[in-house]
Amino acid sequence: MRLIYATRKSALALAQCRAFIARVKAAHPEIELVEEQVVTSGDKIQDRPLSEIGGKGLFVKEIEEALLEKRADIAVHSIKDVPARLPEGLAIVCVPKREDPRDVIVSPKFGTLANLPPGAKVGTSSLRRAVSLKAARPDLEIVPMRGNVDTRLRKVDEGQCDAIVLARAGLVRLGLEDRATDVLEPEVSLPAVGQGALGIEARADDANTKKILVPLHDLATAIAVAAERGVLEALGGDCKTPLGAYAELAESRMFLRAFIAAPDGSGRRAGERVAPHPMSEEGARAVGLELGKSLL
Repeated sequence: MRLIYATRKSALALAQCRAFIARVKAAHPEIELVEEQVVTSGDKIQDRPLSEIGGKGLFVKEIEEALLEKRADIAVHSIKDVPARLPEGLAIVCVPKREDPRDVIVSPKFGTLANLPPGAKVGTSSLRRAVSLKAARPDLEIVPMRGNVDTRLRKVDEGQCDAIVLARAGLVRLGLEDRATDVLEPEVSLPAVGQGALGIEARADDANTKKILVPLHDLATAIAVAAERGVLEALGGDCKTPLGAYAELAESRMFLRAFIAAPDGSGRRAGERVAPHPMSEEGARAVGLELGKSLL
C-alpha cells in the first residue's frame, strides 16, 4: 500500500511532519510513504500580517485541495492553523500526543519578560500574543514580525527587536528549545487553540487511511483540542480576533480557559469551565461551544 502525505515546505512543517511519518512507518513498515510538498498562500505572502490577508486558513487551503483532488491521502497540520470548519468531505482523523503548548520569550539580551526594559520592542504578528503581553506589560512596544522560526530568531539576534514570542513546541521540534529564555505560563499568555498539537486530515470516507492512523491517535490530546476548537467554533475566531483557549485534563476533570478581545485589545472577555472527566471528544467540544457562546 502507498500513502501520500502532504505538508508545507517550511523547516518546522517538514520537521513535525517527518517525525509523525516516522511513527507511521514504525507502526506499518509495509506501507510505502510518499511526501508531497505544497506551497500555501500563507507561505507566499510574508510581508503582511495574517490578519490582513485572510487568516490562518491560508496555510491549509492548497493542502486541502490536494486531499480533495486525491493527490494526497493525508495532510499533517499544526492544528492551530486549521479553521474551525473543514471543507465538505474532509475530517481530522488523528490527533497525536501534544507537545508543550506554552509560548516562550526569546531575548538574548534581557532574558525574561520581567527583565525587558520599559518601551522594549517585542516582535510578534499574533494578535493573541500582543493582547496578552500588553495586559502583562502595557509599557512594551509590539512590532509586527512574520517569517519562519529561523528568520524571526535572526531578527532578534540582529537587534531588530529586544524579544520575540514563539511557540515552545516549534522550537522543540526544530531542536532549538535552548533558544527560549523565558517560558510564559498560561496565566500570562493563554495558548492558541490547539497550540503544540498536530491534526492529521484525510478524506472523511477513506476508511483504510483512518485504520492505519488509529494507533497514533492520542485520546487525551484529542479531547483537549476538541474542547479548545469548540470555543473557536462558537466564537467564529480567525486571525483578526485575539483569541486563546487551553484545556488541561486531570484524573477526574477537564479545566478549560478561554479569552477573546477586540483587535486593539479592548473589551477583553475571559471565562473558564470545569467539567468531569473522562469524557468523549464530542462531549469536550460541547463544553467548548458552551464556554465560547458565553463569551459572545
